[in-house]
Amino acid sequence: MRLVEAEGVRLFPVGLGTWQFGSGQWGYGASYAEDVAPRIVERSLDLGVDVIDTAEIYAFGRSERIVGAALARRRDEAFLATKVFPVLPLEPVVRRRARGSCRRLRTDHVDLYQVHWRNPVVPQRQVADALATLLDAGVTRHVGVSNYPLARWQELERLLGRPVLSNQVRYSLVDRAPERELLPWAQAQGRVLVAYSPLAQGLLSGSYGADRRPTGLRARTSQFRPQNVEAAAPLLDALRSVADAHGATPAQIALAWLVRRPNVVVIPGASSVEQAEENAASADIELSAAEDDALSSASEAYRPARPVVGARTGVVGRRLRRVLDGLRA
Repeated sequence: MRLVEAEGVRLFPVGLGTWQFGSGQWGYGASYAEDVAPRIVERSLDLGVDVIDTAEIYAFGRSERIVGAALARRRDEAFLATKVFPVLPLEPVVRRRARGSCRRLRTDHVDLYQVHWRNPVVPQRQVADALATLLDAGVTRHVGVSNYPLARWQELERLLGRPVLSNQVRYSLVDRAPERELLPWAQAQGRVLVAYSPLAQGLLSGSYGADRRPTGLRARTSQFRPQNVEAAAPLLDALRSVADAHGATPAQIALAWLVRRPNVVVIPGASSVEQAEENAASADIELSAAEDDALSSASEAYRPARPVVGARTGVVGRRLRRVLDGLRA
């Protein structure tokens, strides 16, 4: 297993994504948030997982509260990351939002504070000034972005005058767009690419097919359209073949393929403690060059009927008031 090192930080390559914490949209049941989610955090820390990623928008702050409670006695073991929903990412607003996140997370600082999306109408200089204030005040130790194209990532770093440690983007065997520009630059500059939806929201687990459809949020995503599940069959067959050789699951192999790339941290979610254990164990799987090539070739041959996109995280407009009201608590 290779740790990811950048800007003096050493990270376990498999982290924990917590988008599903506190949200009923995933269909995990009533006891998930109160019972299962905290145990997932605890067990992940036991296994050496340190990147715990959340956001103020996830379940309108409830994910942060769940994570904060779970980390109450083990805060120093986590590299705690959260994100600001960039409705108006100006200095006083971001400072207030960051303090709110820290309050929900039961901490006086986070390790990584990320701009969740680029706001196209707010100048990058304003965003840079807001992040600089948080760094100088010790509210965060590092800053990052999410869903940023390379040019904007570079521009923000230039304006900030300090490293923008990471960019959190969709990256998996069925979505390799980050390999064109983002990943090479991160590797060359000593930055980190944080891969969300590394299992394409479960498509790469091999658990779903024509006779078994996902429920909840994932049922509305394009990758689970019947024609796209069918198109993924050869890739899933390749994952199963490699998995059999390692006594692993297809999901573990899909994660192992990603963390084989330098400067990549993956943040899969987990519906159970057992799944969190399997995710963490994927960091120890050593794929051969031939296995990597076979998976890459199968990935390149995948042609979805429509572009694969994830479920919406919210609609700026009619839902904005609900989002902001939820974060005031």
